[in-house]
Amino acid sequence: MTTPQSPYDPTTGKPYPSEPAAGAQPAYGPGPQPYGAPNQAPVSPSDAKTWAMLAHFGGIVLGFVAPLIVWVMYKDRDEFVRRHAVDALNFQIVLAIAYVVSAALMIVLIGLLLFPIVWIAGIVFSVLAGIAANNGREYKYPFNLSLVK
Repeated sequence: MTTPQSPYDPTTGKPYPSEPAAGAQPAYGPGPQPYGAPNQAPVSPSDAKTWAMLAHFGGIVLGFVAPLIVWVMYKDRDEFVRRHAVDALNFQIVLAIAYVVSAALMIVLIGLLLFPIVWIAGIVFSVLAGIAANNGREYKYPFNLSLVK
């Protein structure tokens, strides 16, 4: 009679054949990719100055659209560009309001004088702000509302 714990075959006296040894367990693959968009590269100081300057100068040609585009593209990448784009965007909104008021006042002929004054002031202050941004300095428009934060 054989004992159930015996590792030997009772007829031959040899050990029972065993299963072939399994190879090493394969390593786990790379983990899943993180959610969301990949992190964007930081902006170099010279690029930050350039984009801040373009936010101000672009407003002369494209109105509020240029600073809005710069703000959307760089608001999370560089604080300097974000501040300048927000200031330029707020100033362009103020200018748009001034243009509408000027157009309404053209009925009583005051708007004919106000419109070119608003236009020249917009160009002058945008150029001053763009130069300050290119030099790495902050610029506060003389009359600006904080509509966009």
